[in-house]
Amino acid sequence: MTPNLLLAAIMLINFMLVASSRVSKCIQLAALQGGLLAMVLLLMHDHWPFHVLLMAFSTAAIKGVVIPAMLNRAQDRMKPQREPEPYVGYTLTLVMAAAGTGMAFILARRLPLQPGNLGTLFVPASIMALFTGFLLLTTRKRALLQVVGYLVLENGVYLFSLLLVKQMPLLVETGVLLDLVVGIFVMGIVINHIQTAFDSQDTHRLAHLKD
Repeated sequence: MTPNLLLAAIMLINFMLVASSRVSKCIQLAALQGGLLAMVLLLMHDHWPFHVLLMAFSTAAIKGVVIPAMLNRAQDRMKPQREPEPYVGYTLTLVMAAAGTGMAFILARRLPLQPGNLGTLFVPASIMALFTGFLLLTTRKRALLQVVGYLVLENGVYLFSLLLVKQMPLLVETGVLLDLVVGIFVMGIVINHIQTAFDSQDTHRLAHLKD
C-alpha cells in the first residue's frame, strides 16, 4: 500500500463530510480520517524508529479515538432535535468542494516541492482538507459540526506538515497535536456555554443576542 492510496481515501472522506447532514456520521468520518493520517505517517518511513511509532500512535489515539469519543459523548448529552438547515445547501457545498479540489491540484503543480514529494497527493489532499474544514465551519449551524470542521481543517495542516516530517519530525508533529488539543478544548467550552444558554447547538441563535 502506498501513501497516495490513503491520501485518495482521505480526499474521498472530505467529499462525504460535506455531503452528510448527520452529526454522528461526520464524527465517524473524522475519526476514520485521523486513523488514516497515522497510517500515512508510517508508510512514509522505510523503518519505524521509536519516535515515529510514538507520533503515529499519538495521532491515531487523539484524532481517531479521544476527540471523536468526546464529540460522541457531547452529542449523546444533547436533546434530540431537528437538524437545522445549513447556511449553504449540501449540493452547492459539494460543488464548491469539487471546485476547491480542482484548484488544489492546480496549485500543487505550481509549488516548488522537493523531488521526493513530486507526483504525490500530499499537497492536493492537505489543501482540500483545509478547504473542507473551512466549508464545514462556515456553512453549518450545529456547533458540533463546526468542531468537526475545525478537526478536518487541522488534519490539512497536519498533512502539510508531513512534508517536513523527515527534517523536523518531533517538532512539527508535536506542535500540531498540541494546537489541536487546545483548539478542541476551547471549542468544547464554547459548545457547553451555547447549550447552557440556548438549550441547543444551533449557532444561528447567537445572531439574536442583544446588548
